[in-house]
Amino acid sequence: MSSFPPRKSSSLFPEPKVSTPESYLIAHIDGGARGNPGPAGFGVAITDQSSRKIAGLSEYLGRQTNNFAEYKGLLAALKYAVDHGYKALKVVSDSELMVKQIRGEYKVKNPTLQELHAEAKRLIARLEWFSMGHVLREGNREADRLANEAMDKGMGRSLAPPTIGIPERSEFEGVVRGGSIHLVNGEIPEGTRVQVRIKG
Repeated sequence: MSSFPPRKSSSLFPEPKVSTPESYLIAHIDGGARGNPGPAGFGVAITDQSSRKIAGLSEYLGRQTNNFAEYKGLLAALKYAVDHGYKALKVVSDSELMVKQIRGEYKVKNPTLQELHAEAKRLIARLEWFSMGHVLREGNREADRLANEAMDKGMGRSLAPPTIGIPERSEFEGVVRGGSIHLVNGEIPEGTRVQVRIKG
């Protein structure tokens, strides 16, 4: 990993050998896509080493994949640290795939992700200390919330399911084309929660 500072060992995460700095940022990151690919977004919850909230970042990404959204969340965290003059960053993600790709344990085969991976390495090289770890989704709730809010806003959804113009109990008919349901007898506002019953 020649793109990383020479003071580090060949492993990106030699925590037993490299002492943790006294001051550093912690970025919990998450990205998702509804449909994969589908409407996508990321969320980043940034604190200092004492868990004091520093910033919350989120962005709607349009139609993308889960992995693309995860990488965009990582890049947002790295750019925030670099742009604000921080030299040490710990990233926490629930994407085991991305964590292992950044660590060099897995290869990045997708051309689009290869570009994002290379950009992440360039930004990491500008830091004096970097660590990245995996956490289960339950330990990443704030970043998950920010990511979902970004997707909701991008899809035109309010925090509460919209009900204007639709009776509490309504039935519509539709047909499936290309994996999507197309209504034949009405319209439903974007973001409305529905229950599908297949007719025989």
